[in-house]
Formats: sequence, structure tokens, C-alpha cells
Amino acid sequence: MEFPLGIVNTSEKVGGALPKDASIDSAQTQLLGSDTNQINQGGKKSILASLLAQSSRHLFGPTSVPNLPLKHQVISIEGLLSKLSYLRPEEIAQVKKAFHFSDASHLGQYRHSGEPYITHPVAVAELCATWRLDAPSIMAALLHDVIEDAGCTKANLVEKFGNKVAELVEGLTKLDKLEFQSHAEAQAESLRKMFMAMARDVRVILVKLADRTHNMRTLDAVPMEKRRRVAAETIEIYAPIAHRLGLNVIYRDLQDLSFRYSMPMRFRVIEGAVKRARGNRKEMMEKILQASRMAFAKANLEVDLRGREKTLFSIYNKMRLKHLSFSQVLDVYAFRVTVHTIDECYRALGILHSLYKPMPGKFKDYIAIPKLNAYQSLHTTLLGSSGVPVEFQIRTTDMHAVAEAGVTAHWAYKDGSPDMSEVHNRAHQRLQSLIDIQDSSGDSQEFLEYVKIDLFPDAVYVFTPAGQIRALPRGATALDFAYSIHSDLGNTCVAVKINGLQLPLRSELKNSDIVEVITSANSQPNPGWLAFVRTGKARASIRRSLNTKHYSESLQLGERLLGNALRQQGIDAALLSPEIWEKFMHGTGDKTREEACVNIALGGRSPQELAIRLKILIDDEGGTEQMRLGTADWVAPSQEINHHQRQAILVDGREGNSIHFQTCCHPIPGDNIIGYLGKGEGLQVHTNDCPIALRILSKDSDKWVEVEWGKELNREFEVDLAIDTRQGKGVLARVASSVTAADSNIMNVSMADRFKEDSVIIRFTIKVYDRLHLSKVMRSLRANPDVMHVTRIRAH
Repeated sequence: MEFPLGIVNTSEKVGGALPKDASIDSAQTQLLGSDTNQINQGGKKSILASLLAQSSRHLFGPTSVPNLPLKHQVISIEGLLSKLSYLRPEEIAQVKKAFHFSDASHLGQYRHSGEPYITHPVAVAELCATWRLDAPSIMAALLHDVIEDAGCTKANLVEKFGNKVAELVEGLTKLDKLEFQSHAEAQAESLRKMFMAMARDVRVILVKLADRTHNMRTLDAVPMEKRRRVAAETIEIYAPIAHRLGLNVIYRDLQDLSFRYSMPMRFRVIEGAVKRARGNRKEMMEKILQASRMAFAKANLEVDLRGREKTLFSIYNKMRLKHLSFSQVLDVYAFRVTVHTIDECYRALGILHSLYKPMPGKFKDYIAIPKLNAYQSLHTTLLGSSGVPVEFQIRTTDMHAVAEAGVTAHWAYKDGSPDMSEVHNRAHQRLQSLIDIQDSSGDSQEFLEYVKIDLFPDAVYVFTPAGQIRALPRGATALDFAYSIHSDLGNTCVAVKINGLQLPLRSELKNSDIVEVITSANSQPNPGWLAFVRTGKARASIRRSLNTKHYSESLQLGERLLGNALRQQGIDAALLSPEIWEKFMHGTGDKTREEACVNIALGGRSPQELAIRLKILIDDEGGTEQMRLGTADWVAPSQEINHHQRQAILVDGREGNSIHFQTCCHPIPGDNIIGYLGKGEGLQVHTNDCPIALRILSKDSDKWVEVEWGKELNREFEVDLAIDTRQGKGVLARVASSVTAADSNIMNVSMADRFKEDSVIIRFTIKVYDRLHLSKVMRSLRANPDVMHVTRIRAH
């Protein structure tokens, strides 16, 4: 039978003895003469050896213990305790206490594989121990599911283990006890809660990564649908977070495991191809390895030279992005050179360049300019003896530890007494943009969307005028740069200079650009900025500013929508007492009635759903009769209600950010219109025959509201026209003059891709006041002898 990775059963046991032939498979993977022994300094063992041992043990599969049913396996923490020699005896005693409490709490609970549930917390704690995390982190790892799955409370944990451990455990607990409209919403809110806890203490995310890693390593036992969902969440959220923190062993492991479970067929194909390639390329790689070793020995440079194999997911991703076959991926294998000092890194680079020719444009100096996650190395690609490109990575021993273990490497160098403030600050720097998004975004799913954008691992490095380096996701714009420095700088940005030249805010940044931001105190964010900013922080800051600016508009719209929904339930909103509102808000999670109304206006809440929940609360309180409308004002929901009785929302185009006239159908006064409460987008107005609106209506009918045009309309609206004209010189100018003759402005002109033999279709976007004005424009166009046909484009 199988045991999960990291569970070691030895003489210290709970409830019985193991068979004597039980053993742990300690096979180690080896490539091109390399092994998993860690480079040691001063006789001290680094955390990297433990990390690599964990990884290789996973590759060769879990341990088999014969003749012992899974549910009767004896769980010991001797394996965990053997990794905790860096802790003080009193701290180890607290870890044992946490284990016994967790074991008792999960008694009778089993994993999908049939193993006792306690195997999972112990495995998570073992992984945290390989990072040499402190005692509260190890205890939190052992206790991380007791609130969620065992009915324990935070108060219980505070009493038994102290406030710090309780805070860590609470930060790791999902919000599955609350009601959410969908799994996506529950996932988003749980992640947001975790990020809030992470902002207070970075150990929350480290324990969570250990938890996710063990879950992924034991995912075979769960149903297929859940496997795919967990794998997708892992590769979108947790693997990039591990990369941002520099936990590259975990990052690569999570990537490959996610690939394995999300695309099993492709995983197996590439896995087989890599195994075959090992034999085909081994002789060539051995020659390069031996020649390099001889060159370093001749130069009297002591190095540690090892082979490195590209992960299966990295190979697949390169094939997909660059449209390559497997045989065209030439850097499946590479070499890692580890030396003692930075000077030796550059010496090693010179030796390799004298041995093999470097490929132009394939050298990267991540020592002078580290990556976003503090990764440092020299990368160079050389043409080997057979003309095959081979990559070398050159780094120091310290750089190697940080490259593999990230922020957790800083615990390892403190001899068991880590400077928590230093580690906390390092991790905060690497996750600062995610924390900024948490502060700026209002909606949990919006927050998750921005986090996914911001976790994009590739980066571009630019400079401030003072010479400071800023790392941004590839594709980031000059405006993203302004927001990366400070939200206020982005909000007041009016222009930018890139390398001394004034360029548009949407200009995409390149490596080594020097960016200067020009601001004005009177400037405010433009909704159009959302179309081109790349980073989650910029998007969240812009939306937050726009929502604040138009808060009063959104509040009024939300109050009208909720008032209409309550009217359909026979409730007069004006008669509701403050006590009723307070009880209602406590159940919805909104802090105030105003906040609930703004969320309605922005599409975050359904007014009908809230009205029904409010009516239930009022009924329970026995106050329905006092708060009902008069019979003359109310028609039961089951009866036919026309739009006048529903008090449709009146729109006149002056509502600002709270109401949007959609460009798919360009509604104008006189058209029959309908409204949709888009998520985070406010009220979207469509024509009632718009195909896009009808498609959305069929899927999400609860978010549609009655809307009508107001009586006072004093602004212009955009509308699209398709004009079939004869070909000839000056036709465009003459057609345009017909539009202006009807008191209309042309906003955009485009030509059809295909031309007929004697005609061409010109598309105009023009501004009109209403349908009467549009008719006047179309009559003016039809009177033009160059125009054969005019059509309003109703939806596209």
C-alpha cells in the first residue's frame, strides 16, 4: 500500500507497531554524472539537500508498505522530529503537543486514498521543516485543518498554543462555512482572506504552499473532475506564488504535477520523449561535461558542475508558445556551474566562452540585475562540439541556495534563529504588488482576476531617472510603471518620457528603458486606461479611483434598483427601520446599507436576491404588515407587472460611470432598451434586440432590470452606419459633408475589407441626439448621388 510523501514510520508510534520490513524508498535520480548531494560550506548541511531529496522521492513514487490496510497504518512523527534539530527542546515539545492535538481532532477522518487524515498535516509539517521554518510554522502546519475540518475554534487554539499559532491557522482556513453563489466566488474570497493574513505574516503563504504541494503529490486518489480543478488552480495561483518567492524546487514540482493532472495524455507523451532523448543525447552531453571539467581544472578554478534537465511542463510550454516539435527543443538538458564568489562566476564564464562559441543574444546577466524573485545567475548558451546549443548557468553557492529555496533560504543561514523581520521584509518585497491589489480591489473575484494577471512570471526591467531598477510583467506600459511606484503617481499621471522622448501612456516598456513620469494635480484616472494597463495593481487602483469618484452616482442607482426590487416584494424601502437594515447587513457581509447599494449598482449583488432575503428577514421579525405598500401601489410578483408598475430606471446619458451604453448595439433615445448589471461594470444598457444582450439574458436572467429613456435628454449618443457608395475621387469627402449638413459629428471612419467592382462600403460612427436626429442624417445621406444604400448597424 502507498504512503504519502514524507510520512516516516519508525519506533516512536501511536497505537501500534509497523511490520519490520516497512521501508522508505531513498532512490535518487542521477543525470549525466550529477547527483542530489548539496554543496556544503563549512560542514553545514543546507536545506537544498532536503528539498532535492523530497523532489526525487516523489519522482520515484511513494513508499509501499506490504500487508497493512491503509486505515490501520500507524502514524509517527519521528521522521518530522529528525528534521527539527534546529529547534530548541521546549519548541520540539510544543510541536509534539500540536501533533497529538491534531491527531485527536482528526481521529476517524480519512483521505480519499483511505489513509488516516493525520498523514497529511504531518507531511505538510515535514516539508516546512525542510525549509527550517520556526516552531509556530511547524505547529500551524500540523493544525492547519483543525478549524476547517474538525470543529475546533480559534479560541481553543489560542488557549492551547498561543495567539500567533492561532492566527496562522486561521489565515490558512478556507471560508467554506459561509454561503457563496458559486465555487469560483468561494475560491476567490478564501484566497483573498489568505492574502490578508499573509500581509500580516508571510509564514501563512509558506505553510499554504507546503499544504498545496503535498495535496498535489497525492492527487491520484481524488475524483477526476476535482483533479483538473485543483490542477488549474495550482498552476494559475500557487505555482506562480512559489516562483515569486523563489521557491523554485516547489515551483517546478507544482508545474509538472499540474501538467500531469490537467493534460495527462500530453504529459505521458512528453515524458516518454524525454526518456528516449536521455539515451540519444547522453554521449554528446558527456563529451561537453568532460571537456568543461578539464577546462576548469586547467584554469585552477574549483567548480561544482552538474547536469540539469528541463521540466516536462517547461518543454511543453516552449513547444506550445514557439510552435516547435520535441526534436526542435534543443535545451532539454543544460549544465549548472557553482563556484564560491562572484568574481569566479565571471571567470567561469570567460573559460566557457574560450572553450565553445557563445550564441549572439543568448547571454543574460542576472547577477548584476537580479530577477523579480531575487534569482541570480549568469546564463549563456554555447554551441557544443556537435553544433548543438547548450545552456550553462553560473552562480555562487549562496545564489544556488536562494535560487532553489527562495526566501526560505534565509531561515537556513540563521542557525535556527532566523531574523523574522528580515525574512518577512524580503517576502513582502516579492509579494508587495499582490498585497497592493488586495488593498485596492473591492470584489473578491475581481481581486482574483488581478492576482492572476500580476503573477505572470516573465518580467521586463526598467529604470527610474535616479537609476533605480523596477521589475514589471512583460507587456507592461508606462502607466503601469507609474502605478508600480505609487497609486497617487499613477492617478495624477498626464505624460511620460521614455529614454528622454515624450511618448503615450500606453507605450509598452522594454528592458533598460529609463522612464520619467509627468504629473498634474488636476489629473484623474480615465476609464479608457483600463483597456491597456497590464498589471493588477494598476487595474485595481484605476477602478478604485473611478468607483470613489462616482460613488454618489452608484449609490443613487443602487438605491433605485433595490427600491424597485423591494416594491415587487410589496415592501416600502422608506419604512424599513435601522435595526432591520443592521440585521440584514450582518447576514450579507456588507458593512453598511450604502455599501450594499453600491455593490448592486456595480453588478456585485443582485437586487432581486437581496430583496427576497430582506423580505424573509422582515417576515421572521413579524413586521411585514407595517412595512408593506398600500394595495394600490403593489402588484404581487406572480401577477402580470408592466414596466410602469415596476418603476423602470430612467436613463438620460448623464449618469457618468454608473450606467454604460454598450458599443455592441449603440442604443440611442427612441430605441427600446434593457439593462444588465454586469459584474463590476455598473448598469449596461443594450437595445432589446441586441444579439449579445439576448445571449447573456438566456444565461443570466436574474441580472436584467427594466430601463427607460428619461424625458430630458441633452447629450449626443454614438451610432454606427454602413454606407454603400459608388467608387470615385472625392466620394468620402462628399459623403462626410452630407453627415455634417445634418448637424452630426463623425467620430470614426473605416472601409470594408472587400470592395465590389463599382462600389465600396464605408462605415461611420457618428453622434446623434435621438432616432429623429438619426433619421435626418440618413435622409441627408440618401439624397447624396454617390450613396446607394444606408443601413444602421444595430449589433456586431
